[in-house]
Amino acid sequence: MSIVKEVPFLVVGGGIGGLATALGVAATGRSVLVLEQAPEIGEVGAGIQLAPNATAVLSQLGVMEELATHAVFPQRLVLMDARTGQELSALDLGDAFLEKYGHPYIVLHRADLQQVLYAACQANENIQVLTNQGVTAVEDLGDRAQVTVTDGTTYLSDAVIGADGLHSKTRQLFSGDQPICSEYVAYRGTIPMAEMAAQAGTNMDDVIMWIGPHLHLVQYPVRRRELYNQVIVFKSFRYKENSDDWGTPDEIDEHFGSCCASVRHAVSYISRQRRWPMYDRLPISNWSKGRVALLGDAAHPMLQYLAQGGCQALEDVACLTHFLRVFGDDYAKAFASYQEDRIPRTASVQTNARLWGETIHTVDPLAVYLRNQLMQQRSPADTRYVDWLYSRQYP
Repeated sequence: MSIVKEVPFLVVGGGIGGLATALGVAATGRSVLVLEQAPEIGEVGAGIQLAPNATAVLSQLGVMEELATHAVFPQRLVLMDARTGQELSALDLGDAFLEKYGHPYIVLHRADLQQVLYAACQANENIQVLTNQGVTAVEDLGDRAQVTVTDGTTYLSDAVIGADGLHSKTRQLFSGDQPICSEYVAYRGTIPMAEMAAQAGTNMDDVIMWIGPHLHLVQYPVRRRELYNQVIVFKSFRYKENSDDWGTPDEIDEHFGSCCASVRHAVSYISRQRRWPMYDRLPISNWSKGRVALLGDAAHPMLQYLAQGGCQALEDVACLTHFLRVFGDDYAKAFASYQEDRIPRTASVQTNARLWGETIHTVDPLAVYLRNQLMQQRSPADTRYVDWLYSRQYP
């Protein structure tokens, strides 16, 4: 026998975007129910980078002070040549950067971010989070929205936000598209800082990206510098559609064996037990219908090369919250205005993430030479190339 429950506002997905959405919506005076399919709230993965456009939102949500106790505030973003070991470029994240953007650049463990958001939701009497809630269907009924879960329960709500990630069920209401595999794969994890000897020519407080043909390595400290986060990414030349027999651990040494000693040393610490194939989707022209809208990776999944996936989800939250305040209970207008603001912005970030991936992974000798020359000529204080990302903030 099916059960029908009525709730004022419903969020599908209890990840970073979904929990942040609940906090933002609750701050407008609404009661919120979050449905998460996993048996418990927890983040799989390792580190996350949050630029000022994201930390501004976390400050608005009232969690930045607690996050600061878990985070690391890096000194620089550094681009290194994975083959030669040469520093190509850097961006200073010190006082001038903070003065310009008003909010810091931080790095932290994804689990720490999610747990801080979850704790804030648990402490808010207007938010309820339910786990083991696999969603099978989302519908806009005109005067209400309807969400059905695997146990047969049906939720009727005044509004629904689909924050259910790359493989979103909610997105099916708007598009029949499928995730696009980049043919790149990631291996990631953290190790105790004590086990990671400082590498020649690098600062363990920096966010370092080593780039090379069809590969890169990202490194930075997390969890109050107790752990060192590392992610290696490479293109598999054995890619097979609908198969897991590609991007396998034996390919790691094929790709990184010709890199400099520092990179080879770092790669030796990478856990090879789990791989993450890298997907995105093409931008879509609509992600709201009446009382239903998408947010985060459900709306605009992007490749990780600009470190903006989580940041753009948090921007979504700030924008959505703003229009909920403006339009009150007129959800159709609030959602339409939200997507009108966000779609051009997120489509640009999605597109540029792909382009930046092609730039850092290029194998063309002329392209490598020109890229490196341009990088080496810029000043560490020059924010022109990131200003369009970091300066966007919502009221």
